[in-house]
Amino acid sequence: MPELIEPIGRLRAAWLGAHAEWGPGVHEDGFGLLPADDVDTPAGFAAWLARLAGESGRCTHRWIVEGDQVLGGIALRHEGNEFVPWAGHIGYGIRPSARRRGLGTWALGRMVGEARALGMERVLLVCEAENVASAKTIMRHGGIIEDAAGSGAVLRYWITLGELSA
Repeated sequence: MPELIEPIGRLRAAWLGAHAEWGPGVHEDGFGLLPADDVDTPAGFAAWLARLAGESGRCTHRWIVEGDQVLGGIALRHEGNEFVPWAGHIGYGIRPSARRRGLGTWALGRMVGEARALGMERVLLVCEAENVASAKTIMRHGGIIEDAAGSGAVLRYWITLGELSA
């Protein structure tokens, strides 16, 4: 059974395995990885985790794990986070070998719940136009495309958050 956990140093090797599966570069949305982050060295990895922990008031970072395997990452960017206009409130990525298992849908549902608990009224999600799987995941949670006619390489979806159910 998968879990959402805070990023943790003991899973460094597992995270590096997931990172390697994507190939070189900084493109796994949901992990909060920036070009300046050095995740290849133990000290750099620890500094990256410390940076993520320091953002807790502006962004909730979680890893999608099963056992000791890192299957993906998801981030909830809180209101006022400068990345929201172009990256959305919620960004996620599932490692290639773990796709098509419903993990993105499951994790997005959990983060939508966290956004609701924070008092957010709606959340923005973006995905590349050719990423049909991500678009379907967003729509499963009520995502409404912002402007289908004007969309280009990136699609923008809004999910309106209702009250927490009892």
